[in-house]
Amino acid sequence: MIVPPPSPYSGSRLSVWIHFALSSFWFGTNFLWGALLVVVIPAEVPRLAPGGHAMITGLLVGAGAIVPMIVPLIAGPLSDRCTSRWGRRRPYIVLGVAVNLVGLAMMAWASQVQNLFGFAISYLVVQLGNNVATGPYSGIIPDLVPDDQRGVASGWMGVMSQFGTLCGGVASGLLFDARQFMVGYAVIGFALALTGLATVFGLKEIPLEGPVPRWDVRSYVRSLWIDPRKHPDFAWVWITRALVMLGFYAPLPFLQNYLRDVVQVADPAAEVPKVMAVILLFSSLTGVWGGAISERVGRKPVIYVANGLIAVMAFAFPFCRSLEHVLLVGVVFGLAYGAYISVDWALGTDVLPNKHDAAKDMAIWHISMTAPQTIGAPLAGLILTSFGYAVASASGGENVEVYSWNGYASLFAFAGGCFLLGAVLLRNVRGAR
Repeated sequence: MIVPPPSPYSGSRLSVWIHFALSSFWFGTNFLWGALLVVVIPAEVPRLAPGGHAMITGLLVGAGAIVPMIVPLIAGPLSDRCTSRWGRRRPYIVLGVAVNLVGLAMMAWASQVQNLFGFAISYLVVQLGNNVATGPYSGIIPDLVPDDQRGVASGWMGVMSQFGTLCGGVASGLLFDARQFMVGYAVIGFALALTGLATVFGLKEIPLEGPVPRWDVRSYVRSLWIDPRKHPDFAWVWITRALVMLGFYAPLPFLQNYLRDVVQVADPAAEVPKVMAVILLFSSLTGVWGGAISERVGRKPVIYVANGLIAVMAFAFPFCRSLEHVLLVGVVFGLAYGAYISVDWALGTDVLPNKHDAAKDMAIWHISMTAPQTIGAPLAGLILTSFGYAVASASGGENVEVYSWNGYASLFAFAGGCFLLGAVLLRNVRGAR
């Protein structure tokens, strides 16, 4: 057993600056994924692989999500044992960001030479670096934030995450729509590096005093199984989060297709950032409020209401016939989703099996967000293609695959069902309000 060092913030109220520094890298990493998943990959794959791009997009996103299922389970516990004078988490953030930037440079090169295989390998390098950083980073709130302030800290995390996704989607959407691909990759890298530095230099960690016990890999692998009979609350929070993330990530890579095929907007690549901006702007509004309210009324009531609204809006998306309708539904979706993200993170920290292994346990819990990406995007591609598609000529003269309304209706119905089930099963959590 490794006894973690005390938090330098114990017994004090965290200032706005400390909350900002705690969550800055959440902005950067979500800027990255808002750009890649919402704009870059949906724009690049059809250009690099004109035929069958829905399935290729789904497979690429799904394959990439295997990395965050494995890497945090290694980087997290390694950081638990780190005796650097910089602390346990910050050295891994620096290393991970460096690898991430290399991967982004490789993606830019593959885009320039139009090499799909090189693009896919580069994307895996980005996933590797990002998860070397975010696995240990996930232990920051359990490490440093006093118990009675975790709701607020999780609210900050939610706001910075949603705002980062918003800015990433909007910035990359504008640049890619203007065909400024290399500038787009550079902006993503700059945002990631800047926010990583803000977290690394803005926080204090008390170093772990060595020597630490030798890492017994066999025992550690056994410890990855958290028995749901002994820790049922953790298991149910894991399952419900996985369901919600499955509902969220399944349709996400196909928003451009949805706007083109169902809403029939003229330039879907330019309109996707607007839709994401509305959703994530309003989710940012409820992020801090949701966390603060959950400190008073409990986590579960907030999640019940939030998930119910998210589900209803998911069912509504296929019936939108104009961009204005989409934006209106997006407002309500965003308000509910922001509250869910912030409060669910706080609930996850509340039910950790062992606070001494925070990074390892948070890495296991983090899999509930990444594992759904592995199956969600390929499943969404399968749902869309199973209802058939037609090849049509786009405004730019290139041929595009147009998918049917039934396919999108089925996809959003699947997402809404996941949101509802995530709310219903949360009632099995007994040890937290």
